[in-house]
Amino acid sequence: MPIRTHAVTVVFAGVPEPPASSELEVVAHTPDEREAVWHATVLRPAVLVLSVHPPALDGLAITREVSSRLPDTAVLVLTPPGDGELVVAAMLAGARGVLSRSAGHDDLVRFIRGVAAGAVLFGERAADRLYGLLAASQPMRAFPRLTPREHEVLDLLAGGLTIPAVARRLGLAPKTVRNVVTSIHAKAGIDDREVLLAQARNAGLGPRHS
Repeated sequence: MPIRTHAVTVVFAGVPEPPASSELEVVAHTPDEREAVWHATVLRPAVLVLSVHPPALDGLAITREVSSRLPDTAVLVLTPPGDGELVVAAMLAGARGVLSRSAGHDDLVRFIRGVAAGAVLFGERAADRLYGLLAASQPMRAFPRLTPREHEVLDLLAGGLTIPAVARRLGLAPKTVRNVVTSIHAKAGIDDREVLLAQARNAGLGPRHS
């Protein structure tokens, strides 16, 4: 006689259609990811499946809050296909797993069961980005609130590149880079650009670009 496994309790937030599976017990399903914290707090599911929709990144803040307040609830983030930067940002926010929204229902069920069992699951693209960040761990510790893109821009600026040069290097519009720089200043709590760049260089950013 086969051994029956307990169904995993799951809250789905921002996900159009949860998979139908005897392995899952869907205790709540809300189309609005901003309701995820309330459902997770009240229902205490084993897994919160949360879809992140750029450019509004409420899902990352929700991931941080749930991971901090409800450590027994694993957060599985669904991201747009191919967005490696967002995958890494979700992992840094505390997600136990990250899966593309284009993945099939079988993969989604497998990831849900995996993170519920304590595994950390993410794709090969995310692994490459994450290993790169670990190689630069000192700057990450010095500026822990920055996203991978913000670290990249700060690294290039600390190496002496101008904003137009950074834009060309990264294939971005100069206005986009200026917006990123504004966000870096706000998160670092430093208004003076030279002070910011000096701290970045002290943390190990920039020398290879100078």
